[in-house]
Amino acid sequence: MQPPNIFLNNNTQMPLIGLGTWQMKHQTCIDAVKKSLDLGYIHLDTAEVYMNESEIGQAIKDFSREKLFITSKVAPDDLDYYRVLAACEESLARLETEYLDLYLIHWPNSKMNLPEVLKAFKKLYDEGKIKAFGVSNFTINHLKETLEITNQLNLPLSVNQVEFHPRLYQKELLDFCNQNNISITAYSPLAMGLVFEDKILTKIANNHNKTAGQISLRWLLDKNLVIIPKASSEQHLKENLDLNFKLSEEETKEIDNIDESQRLINPRFAEFDY
Repeated sequence: MQPPNIFLNNNTQMPLIGLGTWQMKHQTCIDAVKKSLDLGYIHLDTAEVYMNESEIGQAIKDFSREKLFITSKVAPDDLDYYRVLAACEESLARLETEYLDLYLIHWPNSKMNLPEVLKAFKKLYDEGKIKAFGVSNFTINHLKETLEITNQLNLPLSVNQVEFHPRLYQKELLDFCNQNNISITAYSPLAMGLVFEDKILTKIANNHNKTAGQISLRWLLDKNLVIIPKASSEQHLKENLDLNFKLSEEETKEIDNIDESQRLINPRFAEFDY
C-alpha cells in the first residue's frame, strides 16, 4: 500500500509516510530499506551524518528512481557556500542518484553565514540537483530569519523537520509553519518507544485494536504532518503504514493534552532556546 502525498509549497509531491534511517547501518539498513520498498514505502529519509547513504544507494538500485522520494541533510560542519555544494555532490554520489527530492540544513548554526549558505541551496535548486529545500530543528526565530532571505532569493522554504510526538506537541511552531505554508516532518514520532508506555495512548489503542504507536502516528497525520518512523522488522514497517482509521475529537483532545514538553533529541550544540 503506497502512502498518499502532500503538495509542498513549490508543488513538489511528498509522501506523507516515510522511513526514518537514523542509526541504521550496514546490512540492517539495506535490508530495512528493501523491505520497506517492497511494502509500498517510497519516501526515504537519510543524512550526511547518518553515514548510511551508501547503503541506501545500494538498496534502491533495483527500484525506479522516479518513483522514490529521497531526503538528505547537510551536516552542521558543512554550512558555508562551497561546502554545501560539495556536500550535496558527495551525498548524490553515495546515493548513486542525480538529484535529491528534498535537501535540508540539518541543524541551525548561529556562526554560519546564512545568506551565503542559502545562496548555495538556491544554486542547487536552480540546477535541479534538489527538487525542494528545507531545514531541520529550526525554531520560529530561525525560520523568520531564513524566510527573510529565501523570499529575496525566490527559494521556497518547503519543510521544517523537527522532533514531534504526543510528548512534545510543538503547537506554536506548527501554527507558525501552517501560517507560512511550511510543511512539518515529524522525526522520532514514536518518542523513541515511549509512546508504548503511555496510558492514554494505550487506552485509545485498545479502542481501535491498534498499537499506541499507530495512535501516535495517526494523531500526527491528522495534524497534516509528514511522519518518518524508523523500523526494520516487517511487522513494524507494516504497522506504520496501517493507519487507515479515525480518531474521535475527544480522543484527539486527550492526546493533545499529553504534552510534557519532553524533548528527546537535544545535543549540546542545539539552539532550541533561540
